[in-house]
Amino acid sequence: MLFPEDFLHYVWKFRLFDRVNLQTADGEELEIFSAGLHNSDSGPDFQNARIRVGDTVWAGNVEVHLSSSDWKKHGHTTDNAYENVILHVVYRDDLPLVLPNGRRVPTLELQNRIPDELYNRYHKLIFGEKTIIPCEASIGSVDGLTLHNWMTRVLVERLEKKSAAVLSALAINRGDWEETFYQFLAANFGFKTNALPFELLAKSLPQIILAKHKNNPMQIEALIFGQSGFLDGDFTDAYPQKLKEEYQFLQKKYKLVPVEKHLWKFMRLRPANFPTVRLAQFAALIIQSNHLFSKLLEIKDVKALKALFTATKVNPYWENHYRFDVASAPASKNIGEASVDILLLNTMALFLFSYGKHNQTQHFISRGLALLEYLPAENNKIVADFSNLGVKIKTAFESQALIELKNSYCNYKKCLNCGVGNKILKLA
Repeated sequence: MLFPEDFLHYVWKFRLFDRVNLQTADGEELEIFSAGLHNSDSGPDFQNARIRVGDTVWAGNVEVHLSSSDWKKHGHTTDNAYENVILHVVYRDDLPLVLPNGRRVPTLELQNRIPDELYNRYHKLIFGEKTIIPCEASIGSVDGLTLHNWMTRVLVERLEKKSAAVLSALAINRGDWEETFYQFLAANFGFKTNALPFELLAKSLPQIILAKHKNNPMQIEALIFGQSGFLDGDFTDAYPQKLKEEYQFLQKKYKLVPVEKHLWKFMRLRPANFPTVRLAQFAALIIQSNHLFSKLLEIKDVKALKALFTATKVNPYWENHYRFDVASAPASKNIGEASVDILLLNTMALFLFSYGKHNQTQHFISRGLALLEYLPAENNKIVADFSNLGVKIKTAFESQALIELKNSYCNYKKCLNCGVGNKILKLA
């Protein structure tokens, strides 16, 4: 048989081996009460296991290796963390295990106890030819409850990873949730293409400055376009001329250093997604709503939350412009519903979850998850691939979970650590 040590961990963890007349390599009767807790950190592979060897019940750690001799190869002989190992589980027992203190560690050999059917399913899953994911031929046979439960777990894993970035920024902002939220919202307004310059814009233009001009929409727009570097030229139209005039005064007042204009990308973007249009939408949102994070915490109705974005009215100048001084056919430049859904997904849901985790408040965590269940699924290649394999995907809750599943499990063939993979391996 050919398999990595992880497979043996899996077999031991779920006790998927023949347990009839279990004996140690020395011929002592062996009974397993608990396989222990799988340890992903340094030290023995399983902790707090309970077994009986002969007439003695032991509680302690279990170490798993392909061969008994791997104990020395892995340097455990001189590591004090392994002194309380009560059982050595191996596929092949090729060397008795005796600790430096003279204690002989009981060994369980699994070479003739692993069912061929289990190994064959594992080998087919991991090493078979696949085009999308390892279990592409079997995932359709997994029941909905198993799939939903696992997607819930990987979605939480995804949100916890993303929350780490939120909490790191929160620390930099000295615990200011409003400022942190404003920076992340700005970055997400740039979507993938212009996320970086949008983030730099927000960091160069603190929300407190914008708040001082909340009653003057023209100055808000001047600050945002000026800090973005789009007011450094000469203009024909009256609107950008006025913005430039306002910005020059405010720049000196607050000693502002604008973002470098070359960072903004226009190529391969539809005009409706030009950074100038996104900046106009962002300015409209700032003008309409102060203290957005506080509103996020207060507004429980999703439709009302969406209205914060859909009700924003971009300056009329942009109705027939995509760039300054370049007229175009009239078209609405207000934030579209699809863009609003993405902002709710990437910013609102994440911050509800992060705030709940940080303050240990389940209410906000649940609201973040509920928001994802309300939003429609994303439209991307990963979602399309899973859909083609028969997985039903309707909400952002499911699409986000599957993105995490693909990127953190399927791509690395971590099927033994996956609830879906485990279910497939156990299927008769």
